[in-house]
Amino acid sequence: MNTETLAAAQEIDFSLLALFARATLTVQLVMIMLMVMSFWSWAIIIQRHILYRASRGEASVFDRAFWSGEPLDELYERIGGEAQGPSEKIFVAGMLEWKRSHRQDGGLIAGAQARIDRAMDVAISRESELLNKGLSFLATTGSTAPFIGLFGTIWGIKHSFEQIAISQNTSLAVVAPGIAEALLATGIGLVAAIPAVVFYNKLNSDSERILGGYESFADEFATILSRQLDA
Repeated sequence: MNTETLAAAQEIDFSLLALFARATLTVQLVMIMLMVMSFWSWAIIIQRHILYRASRGEASVFDRAFWSGEPLDELYERIGGEAQGPSEKIFVAGMLEWKRSHRQDGGLIAGAQARIDRAMDVAISRESELLNKGLSFLATTGSTAPFIGLFGTIWGIKHSFEQIAISQNTSLAVVAPGIAEALLATGIGLVAAIPAVVFYNKLNSDSERILGGYESFADEFATILSRQLDA
């Protein structure tokens, strides 16, 4: 490699901003798309982490109140229509259907147990939608970002070869910038995809554990009401 080629290669700016600025419009759009996907993924990850932590805390507080020995009617009256957390909403849904199942003479309308179970299942389903909101975007980012980045790389390499053919020069100073710009797209794709996959698996597991706790509470609560129905 001659001295002039080395000198020309050393003068080239290989910083991330310079690589982005020199890339073709198509590759720039790919990079921007991947950066937006990465930013949005991190926003979802942080927001879900805060929500799950709050949900676990609320469930712990409500469990202590539920199993404290306080009569369920009094607990329901205290919460009333101001249920804030998921556990309270599930409890209120069951108690509301329980009270609606009583006739004016004090008797129970037939099928009360099934309606109570369905009411709590609906409440759990609503909480499931809230807990899982955004996780599909993480899964999509994790599965597609590397391929989007690879598309940018392929397009950038194609452009580099076109420039080599036009200039009739295969020196390092001509080849290196285009290849570096192209590979940057794949790098950004991996940066977007890896955290999305890792945190999708973690958050999905956390969501399933939280929902499992809600379902366990609903089963225990239904058992308590079932004893009342049998009595």
